[in-house]
Amino acid sequence: MKADLRTLDLNLLKTLDALLDERSVTRAAARLSLTQPAVSGMLNRLRDYFDDPLFIRVPHGIVPTTRAEELATPIKRILADIDMLLQPVAFDPLTANLTFTIAATDYALRAVVVPFIAALKTQAPGIRVRVVPVTPGSLVSQLEQGNIDVALITPHTTPDELHSRALYDERYVCMMRADHPNAGEPMTLDRFCALEHVLVSYEGDGFRGVTDSALEKIGRTRHVGLSVSSFLVLPDVLAISDMIAVVPERMAENRSGMFVCDVPVAVPGFTKSMAWHGRNHRDRAQVWLREILLRASGRQG
Repeated sequence: MKADLRTLDLNLLKTLDALLDERSVTRAAARLSLTQPAVSGMLNRLRDYFDDPLFIRVPHGIVPTTRAEELATPIKRILADIDMLLQPVAFDPLTANLTFTIAATDYALRAVVVPFIAALKTQAPGIRVRVVPVTPGSLVSQLEQGNIDVALITPHTTPDELHSRALYDERYVCMMRADHPNAGEPMTLDRFCALEHVLVSYEGDGFRGVTDSALEKIGRTRHVGLSVSSFLVLPDVLAISDMIAVVPERMAENRSGMFVCDVPVAVPGFTKSMAWHGRNHRDRAQVWLREILLRASGRQG
């Protein structure tokens, strides 16, 4: 018998969406603030409606059938459209009372989130912001499930299924402590290669980066004495040593006690961008969020 849309309860779609995301009746019930028996009862109704088991029990939860997987994307689209339908005609940041979640590296925290917060607090005092680390392996699912609103990443790390927009182009500079023996002196290629370097590698898996690739092209090498996984500790390390570091320019801006100069080799820069899921593409609050991020990053339109 063909299913009749007029008999479909919206709450059933919300339940199916939660079950597809969580793969567990217990977790879906917690997410929906319902009891497990209530969710189980809804699942039985969904099975009758779609004439399909939808989920099969396994030792650690449930797995969706092929039919359930086919329903996943259309259901998210329907629920997003309904959310949009129920929103006010206009989004007023001055009176808004909500929370945005942004995924960012420590570099993006300084380069993007700090100026964003400065702009946000003057325009939307009631909006809260939660910043979480970027986890590449689960980024798409986090955005899809609404656990993250925007991710601050780069174009080459942006999955194809996400929307994205460039924020700005970044270049690299050389940074050392202000009273370094070579501060204020011309940074020649020979001096650059002779000095000991600190490398920031988010993976923390080695002593080689884009600077080494650039040097290799001209037949030169450098000595990396320390590899760290965060920019946050870098100024402290430079302040107590004669080491130098090649860093994104925005990371070096307004650093007290530091001297900054050009890198004597052509190190390719990168583009910082923001990425979001299609579920939020037309959401008025989310559109406003992305525009503020864009403007705060120093690039209009």
